[in-house]
Amino acid sequence: MSTTQNPTVLASGNKGKLKELQLALSGTGLILKPQSEYAVPEAEEDGLTFIENALKKARNAAQHTGYAALADDSGLVVPALGGAPGIHSARYAEGGDAANNAKLLEEMSKLPGADRRAWFVCVLVLVSSPTDPSPLIAEGYWHGSIATDPRGSEGFGYDPLFCIDETGRTAASLTASEKQELSHRGKAVHKLRQQLGYQ
Repeated sequence: MSTTQNPTVLASGNKGKLKELQLALSGTGLILKPQSEYAVPEAEEDGLTFIENALKKARNAAQHTGYAALADDSGLVVPALGGAPGIHSARYAEGGDAANNAKLLEEMSKLPGADRRAWFVCVLVLVSSPTDPSPLIAEGYWHGSIATDPRGSEGFGYDPLFCIDETGRTAASLTASEKQELSHRGKAVHKLRQQLGYQ
């Protein structure tokens, strides 16, 4: 996949995600530009899986720009809630991070420790064109459990509730470099780098 001559469009306008992924993909020749720079309309995320939605976003960005595109679809899966928030993680409570976290705590308020296990999923999809028949797909998983109250001040989304180990530390207690090493997105990026021929 030749993506070094032109920019690769990130199917997101999130500046934090752009910065994080550009840093993580340094040395690969990929120069990420947010789709907002090209007035790309948001893709309809009506797939049933993270892979489907990531593919839709990547193909949509490539279609509207003519460039290669990278998309990220990620979320939190709680088996005891039937897999929720899942692909609806970002809009679980329709009110941003605080509302999403409050709803998750309420939904899990009566669940014992064994039922509080959860994991984050990240799927990265890189397409060279909107009709690319062999997109690069990389998945990463981060296993943990849901805390009974928010802890930590770093990160975003469900990080304050996601316990990463037996000590009760949450993802929101990690530094950016620690999170990059341990997280679902960090693992997916590592796999994508390998597919591109980089370590």
